[in-house]
Amino acid sequence: MSAPAKPRNLMNMTLIKGLTYVMFAMFAMTTDSVGIIIPQIIKTFKLSLTAAGTFQYATMAGIALAGFLLGHLADRYGRKTTIVAGLTLFAASSYLFIAGSSFPFFCVLMALSGAAIGIFKTGALALIGDISHSTAEHTSIMNFVEGFFGIGSIIGPALLAQLLKRSVPWQWLYVIAGSMCVLLILTALRVQYPTRAAAVEDANPQAVLAVSKNPFVLLFSLGAFLYVAVESAIYVWMPTLFDGYHGSGEWIAVYSISIFFLLRAGGRFLGAWMLNKLAWSSALTICSGAIVACFAASIAGGVHWAIYALPLSGLFMSVIYPTVNSKGISCVPKSAHGAAAGVILFYTCLSAVLAPLAIGAISDAMGGPIYGFMLATGFAALLFVGTLLNQFLDPTSTILGRADETEYQQLASNISST
Repeated sequence: MSAPAKPRNLMNMTLIKGLTYVMFAMFAMTTDSVGIIIPQIIKTFKLSLTAAGTFQYATMAGIALAGFLLGHLADRYGRKTTIVAGLTLFAASSYLFIAGSSFPFFCVLMALSGAAIGIFKTGALALIGDISHSTAEHTSIMNFVEGFFGIGSIIGPALLAQLLKRSVPWQWLYVIAGSMCVLLILTALRVQYPTRAAAVEDANPQAVLAVSKNPFVLLFSLGAFLYVAVESAIYVWMPTLFDGYHGSGEWIAVYSISIFFLLRAGGRFLGAWMLNKLAWSSALTICSGAIVACFAASIAGGVHWAIYALPLSGLFMSVIYPTVNSKGISCVPKSAHGAAAGVILFYTCLSAVLAPLAIGAISDAMGGPIYGFMLATGFAALLFVGTLLNQFLDPTSTILGRADETEYQQLASNISST
């Protein structure tokens, strides 16, 4: 490789990673602001908690269906085409939010934006596999990507709070995200993607069905399902749980979502340290156990304890999803990474629909959101049991080891050829 080519390739790789990081931060600004939007929707349209949660259900249903039905597009048509197509749909749907005022109209746009996220996110997740040279590096990049997702989760609610404080409608948050999306599209069109991301002609919807039967992908999908059930309880219903609270922790209640996302982003450093010092399975067990403790304390002490314990759980959530997602995708060949990402994304978003729906329904039926959080505590306990079983049984050691060997051989071949 010539000397001028190396800086160009390094710059191109930096652009690819930067594009991916900002992409995740951009859509997190909207999806993780739904907990603040829901109280506004309830007041405007006089809805129950279950009905108002449609904003969450519609978005996640769109992501889930796009991930499962269209995840193979990243393998068949390439990462770049899929990412640009998804970003274009997201930008269009975001700008349309200021064109209407009815609840059904907004729900349709939520579903469309969700489908767009499902398309470009599976492309981005497959791209991460293309630029990784080992399962450990894949997990590291995935955690870094989720770190930027965490930054978007902080910026979005904070920005929305400022908009509402100035009597600016919440829809303008989507206009801002759509404008960011346009810049991402222009960048994506100029970036040269890795040759590994070339189209795979035999990738089709049946490839997704084949991957969905992979027992390892299913195990990690179940882990993602349980994790998201716990996390979505926080960002969808925690503001409602704390609504009207008066006490010594009142300022924490006001900024609870921002504190949660700030701690989750800060947990990147804790997660990175743990993954360097401990086996990934041990890190998952420790973090999931701490989450159970936070939720159990919230139930035992009621809202007065939940004010402190629920936002604190964000510190331990940061490492779980990117690690589960990475290991699940790494269990299949890179030619099927798009399909695997789509399957795991399907279960992720299925949980993000069903769990908040169940929590909202139980809260309505029992007379308060604290009852819904009892269900969320059960999900956290199941996740902890699953991580314990994974740590002691270690079912994926052989297949992940084989993936690393393949990567080392490919890397050695590339070095020798240059």
